[in-house]
Amino acid sequence: MRHRIKGRKLKRTASHRAALMNALATSLLKHKRIRTTEAKAKEARKHIEAIITKARKNDLNSMRQVMTHIKDKKVVKELFTEIVPKIGDRPGGYTRVIKLGNRIGDAAGMAVIELVDYNDVINAKAQEQKEKREARREQKKAEKKKEVPEVPVTEEILAEKNK
Repeated sequence: MRHRIKGRKLKRTASHRAALMNALATSLLKHKRIRTTEAKAKEARKHIEAIITKARKNDLNSMRQVMTHIKDKKVVKELFTEIVPKIGDRPGGYTRVIKLGNRIGDAAGMAVIELVDYNDVINAKAQEQKEKREARREQKKAEKKKEVPEVPVTEEILAEKNK
């Protein structure tokens, strides 16, 4: 039984688990939304919320504490210059976990973890990518029409098809 046992081990050693949480935190702060398993998302939420809470102080010591978890300097800079001013007025709850269903291969529960106030940024990116895909699709259709020579339909061809 798991009475009074806090957290999940995720079938990893302590160092592997710490590295995983740091990697998930870096990816989430970089991309604003990531897709992972439910268990990893729920554990990463605790880890990331603690990092953002430390970053809210916005001093040199808090920056050094955050940099022990996040090794990418660009992500740390983005956290302190963009993310904290946008999310910093919240008393907590900086992330959201949305369940997606089960993965096809092993039926593991999948989830999306995202920063709360960045839905509009992510939706704008998705809309932009959708428009690009549609433009490419239209371009391919136009190229196909140019490549296929139009064969004039005559009565003889129609008569052969009807036989």
